[in-house]
Amino acid sequence: MPIRSMTGFAQVKGELRNADNASQQPAKRSGSPQQNGHAGFALSLKSVNHRFLDLHFRLPSGCDSLEMQLRRRLKEKIARGHVEVAVNLERANNEIIALNRPLVSAYIAAFRAASVEYSLAAVPDLNAILRMPGALESGQELEDEALESAVITRIEEALDRLNQMREQEGRSIERELRQRMAHLAEAVKTVQLYRRTVLRSYVEKLQTRLQELLGSNPDRERAMQEAALLVDRSDIQEEIVRLENHVQHFLDLLDQGGEVGKKLDFLLQEMNREANTLLSKTSGLAGEALKITEAGLVMKAEIEKSREQVQNLE
Repeated sequence: MPIRSMTGFAQVKGELRNADNASQQPAKRSGSPQQNGHAGFALSLKSVNHRFLDLHFRLPSGCDSLEMQLRRRLKEKIARGHVEVAVNLERANNEIIALNRPLVSAYIAAFRAASVEYSLAAVPDLNAILRMPGALESGQELEDEALESAVITRIEEALDRLNQMREQEGRSIERELRQRMAHLAEAVKTVQLYRRTVLRSYVEKLQTRLQELLGSNPDRERAMQEAALLVDRSDIQEEIVRLENHVQHFLDLLDQGGEVGKKLDFLLQEMNREANTLLSKTSGLAGEALKITEAGLVMKAEIEKSREQVQNLE
């Protein structure tokens, strides 16, 4: 599976028909659902980066079964990201809107009873009444089963479109990450080039300082041994080897593809730790040691830029 970004958007549209229309009308017609005289819907999927798979639904009321089915399909096709799923109904142009008289009458009666009981001079607000859920009824009321069936038939297409966009952006991120790793590898080579020179300078500087401090002290040899151990601990060869291995492992994961976002992020944390150790071991040295400091700062910059991109990968 190719590497995917967690950012993407897709939308598909369809129409809803009742059982009578479905049997009398052809399966495909040109134009929008409103032009065809049928109610329609728009299914939208929008995803952004997130640590886990985080699903949010905006569906018409009474669609609990539809939500469960959509949740299952999304979990099969998406591993990580904040995903918003929206289903919006689009009513037909010739649809008749009727007043729900029993509900409106009950509301007005309750309003007037409350006015009398509390001695309030007020009249019902028609605008407020018509905004009540269920106050207006469609002459072509859609059944939940019809909506559920229509949406489920289009979810696979929507998911395919979403993943195509996520894969396209994933390829762009992968190209940038490979460039970052190439820059990081060059910086590691620079550090390796100056390592022995800097180490030799460090030893000479330490020996000179020890001779000044010890003079003819009988424990001079032991002090020199301790100094040698200190120099050995200051060697950055181990950090260089680990950085090289981490870069190669990073590239191998990119070649592998799939859900590698978390693994790559962990590797970059390890690289950052090695770069910090390298800089701490070479701090305070002058001359050519400054080349190592410059290369170390380049490493940290490339690692940080890579982390920004990796956090968008699935």
